[in-house]
Amino acid sequence: MFSLKADEDIELQLFQLHHSEELFNLVDRNRNHLREWLPWVDNMASPVQYHSIIPIWLKQFADNNGFNAGIRYQGKLAGSIGFHQIDWNNRQTSIGYYLAKDFEGSGIMTRSVQAMINHAFFDLRLNRIEIRCGIRNGKSRAIPERLGFRHEGIIRDGEYLYNRYHDLAVYGLLAREWNY
Repeated sequence: MFSLKADEDIELQLFQLHHSEELFNLVDRNRNHLREWLPWVDNMASPVQYHSIIPIWLKQFADNNGFNAGIRYQGKLAGSIGFHQIDWNNRQTSIGYYLAKDFEGSGIMTRSVQAMINHAFFDLRLNRIEIRCGIRNGKSRAIPERLGFRHEGIIRDGEYLYNRYHDLAVYGLLAREWNY
């Protein structure tokens, strides 16, 4: 099973079927917190729903086309992070992530994204990483800003979320710009 050690406290671990209940419980406990920025939260009503999603994520990993991993902080599931898809022709990907409310403010996501960047640039030899965030999602936007991504622009009405459109900030980072 794939895992990526970010540091002594954080491990990014590929989701497996046996994580279904743990993942559902994390989302369920953080439903109001997550639904502000994630369109799929209300659709997750049971751990069983992950039984069909996790195999899709595992196939994505097996096809070398990205992955979805749990963020484990001191062994506890704290959130999720992944490469949406990998564009091998252009050697680029995008990173998506979320963190449970109780784990915010400790640098967990910054260190997790940093590990993903290192994996993308040094292991996979990609050239570009993109992160998109709601323009009003200050906590999410702080991650790419802290890690040296360039703010490349705004996608107006870039996402339809709970009966309204909202704008997305686009951040990009090139391998030659990565200094960590």
